[in-house]
Amino acid sequence: MGFDPTSSKFVRALTVTYRMSDKAREERISIYERLGFDVWPIFKKWPSCLTISEKNILNSVETFLGLGFTRDEFMMMVKHLPPCIGLPAETVKKKTEFLVKHMNWPLKVVASHPQVLGYNMEKRIIPRCNVITALMSKGLLRKGIELPSMSCVFSSTDQTFLNMYVRKHDKLVPELMAVFKGERVS
Repeated sequence: MGFDPTSSKFVRALTVTYRMSDKAREERISIYERLGFDVWPIFKKWPSCLTISEKNILNSVETFLGLGFTRDEFMMMVKHLPPCIGLPAETVKKKTEFLVKHMNWPLKVVASHPQVLGYNMEKRIIPRCNVITALMSKGLLRKGIELPSMSCVFSSTDQTFLNMYVRKHDKLVPELMAVFKGERVS
């Protein structure tokens, strides 16, 4: 299937398949195929996809569609980040609603960057969004752009994020660092 037999992902794939009966494996493959997915590219990225129960797979579909994602967007999200199908419904709802309602990123942007749903809400999403919100309230983001790209905000390391959004505002560094760390600003 194209796995590097010396990789840990290959070992995980073997472990998953050996722990399942042929019947159970075929049932899971059938579920993905009925939903329109090509299961093998998903399996190569995330071997544990075959361990997700039919109920949880269908709940995941229902959760994403219920939040307003289209079926095509959901399929694209799973293709790019297969573990999003295994995320708890409450986690997906909480993060999506925060990003769309609080931060005003369009749902299509969230669909284009599904990895954001895997980030820690308290340690990554909220602190970075608080900094962006503070910068926006002071009119310090580039004119004509309401929000920076989601990938710039979330995919960068903490060091890169701080360099891009905090340290370049010399007079506001202490205030922005406090916002980033979740401390009260006086």
